[in-house]
Amino acid sequence: MVKVIKTCCLIGLFLLFGCQPHTPLQTNSLSQKSSVPYPAIEWRLATSWPKNLPGLGMAPERFAQLVKRMSNGRLVITVYGAGELMPSLSVFDGVSNGSIEMAHSSSFYWKGKAPAAQFFSSIPFGLNAQQMNAWLNYGGGMELWEEVYQPFGILPLAGGNTGMQMGGWFNKEITAPEDFKGLKMRLPGLGGEVLKILGGIPFDALTGRELYGALQTGAIDAAEWVGPYNDLPLGLYQVAKYYYYPGWHEPGSTMEFLINKQAFSALPDDLKIIVKVAAKAINQDMLDDYTQGHITAMDVLLNEHAVQVKPFPQSVIRALKQARDDVLNNEAAKDPLFNKVLESYMANEKSVKRYFSYTEDALNRLELEAQQQQ
Repeated sequence: MVKVIKTCCLIGLFLLFGCQPHTPLQTNSLSQKSSVPYPAIEWRLATSWPKNLPGLGMAPERFAQLVKRMSNGRLVITVYGAGELMPSLSVFDGVSNGSIEMAHSSSFYWKGKAPAAQFFSSIPFGLNAQQMNAWLNYGGGMELWEEVYQPFGILPLAGGNTGMQMGGWFNKEITAPEDFKGLKMRLPGLGGEVLKILGGIPFDALTGRELYGALQTGAIDAAEWVGPYNDLPLGLYQVAKYYYYPGWHEPGSTMEFLINKQAFSALPDDLKIIVKVAAKAINQDMLDDYTQGHITAMDVLLNEHAVQVKPFPQSVIRALKQARDDVLNNEAAKDPLFNKVLESYMANEKSVKRYFSYTEDALNRLELEAQQQQ
């Protein structure tokens, strides 16, 4: 069945895009009136993001438009931003109890419900977007994700990726691991648990639009959100002195579509495939959007706002990595399902990083060495 769906996905994407100019998915280009003579199936999709937020907010909008077009109006999905139907962090429960059919969010928010869910967003020092997609689609990750969400009656699908994030905005310099002691930082998921080991105080419930005020008033000392594409319009450069890299905590953050399994099972087979094909298209489209968006926004931050961009020192990276290993081992000892996913993830990560040491990483390293010798 998996092979049939993957084949149909490829066929569907070819039919949808193969005969059209190669342009990004645009919401306005996907609108189409339905000519279907009978009532459409109507779904509601709630997100954890503000309506039409670049990147995160636009992915579900484009998904809904794509599904409508591919189904010729037989499946119509209405998208609601954070707070319009329910609070942003209530969407998981909304899909689980059937009050909505779909949601778009990030799996690390559900660590209290299912600790293993965090692997399907991003873990500190983990896989990048390309590697994550490979693990999910061909390395057994997707089957594990479905297993984790099975008790909640939810079918997960990858729903985009922000790419590697930045390390965050700080109002103090980080020169040694000790500088994290007492540091109040917006940092969710496993990254927040790593911060605790180094003596920091993580805040994981703050939304993007709350960060400006929290930094400005000193309620927090540091914050990470996504990266330049979203950080620039939030104005975080106005209330924090330093922009640190790399984003050790989220090397490639996968977003998720959450689907109520009963609602999905009630769909005709062709609409089920359309939903999965559309999700695959959006998963890649969002990564493309973020990659170019980050590049452009970083130029603005550097050239127009003179942001001080700083690397974390090697001693800090070593301490964070050790703390990451401690967090993973501690969680695995408490939760058999977490341990099961961890074993798959880490086995894949070991092979992936070995291979990339011969390919992309090797090219980057050798190019940098050549530049330094000039």
